[in-house]
Amino acid sequence: MSIEPIYVTQPYLPPLEEFIPYLQQIWDKKILTNGGPFHQQLEQALCDYLGVKHIALFTNGTIALVTALQALRITGEVITTPYSFVATSHSLLWNGIKPVFVDIDPNTFNLDPVKIEAAITPQTTAIMPVHCYGHPCDVEAIQKIADNYNLKVIYDAAHAFGVKDTGGSILRHGDMSVLSFHATKVFNTFEGGAIICPDEKTKIRIDQLKNFGHVGEVTVVAPGINGKMSEFNAALGLLQLKYIDQALLRRKAIDTAYRERLKNVKGIHCLNDSGEKVANYSYFPVLVDANYPLSRDGLNQKLKDSGIHPRRYFYPLISEFPMYRGLPSARGENLPVATAASSQVLCLPIYPDLAMSAVDEITNFIAAQ
Repeated sequence: MSIEPIYVTQPYLPPLEEFIPYLQQIWDKKILTNGGPFHQQLEQALCDYLGVKHIALFTNGTIALVTALQALRITGEVITTPYSFVATSHSLLWNGIKPVFVDIDPNTFNLDPVKIEAAITPQTTAIMPVHCYGHPCDVEAIQKIADNYNLKVIYDAAHAFGVKDTGGSILRHGDMSVLSFHATKVFNTFEGGAIICPDEKTKIRIDQLKNFGHVGEVTVVAPGINGKMSEFNAALGLLQLKYIDQALLRRKAIDTAYRERLKNVKGIHCLNDSGEKVANYSYFPVLVDANYPLSRDGLNQKLKDSGIHPRRYFYPLISEFPMYRGLPSARGENLPVATAASSQVLCLPIYPDLAMSAVDEITNFIAAQ
């Protein structure tokens, strides 16, 4: 079938000639990192685009998660989802925090608010939900629980760049939201991330923590980390931001095409779209059930053999990895919806440069089995 492999996602790369002037400015100014001019410009540009007041850029989303937990002084136990990339829970372990897994909603694959309350103990200090595939969590229900039990809420919003609900940016919810700008994301800086900060005082603390805890030249006030974004990554982000709206429109068109072409394929189910919310079409997951001639893993392998590389995203569950499986909350019987989703989900390729002819190729292949 395909001459060139088709992967589940690929970074959007603006024209190289547009990046050269940014490189020249970096060379001329000789500022490579530590909050240089492009870093400052990107922070402001992202605040304007995303509709938030304060944002702190990071070298990647994982370090941003680790730092957000430190900035909020989270300890003890944090309720989170098993259905995510391992960075979500790893950030807790890096801070000496115990993850407590609860099951997901079968329609959104986000943390199920109905299951949260029963998992709260005297050691619980926060909730860390994930806007899975860019679909917003039930933020009102989660905040109500957090308010009732005096818990912090940190959203892993790695998939949620540009996502909105009826009130504005989804990133405004919770105590903090954390973004990833990894190369596979809707908006990327090759590697990068950010924390949406609730106020200027919190941003100052976060900026200190991501720079080893430095305050001035000779004073260190906290055991911070090196989480600074370089000028090269910030420059790429500024260039990417020029193209983000057309990239999102292209992703929406591909999403629509997939849904139309797969709607009558028995045993293949598309997740619900975002309805009235503004989505970013960051992934295109389908569920492969028993009515399809092949198992999910069988279809995954046949696609790969044909040069099409989907991803079983998320498989295995975080709770099934060695460092987590011994936790009582990680038992499969406690997580039936997440376990079923992990065994059925397959994310198909979606990125701005994916040709509609490739979408036809993929969907025709799936329908022909």
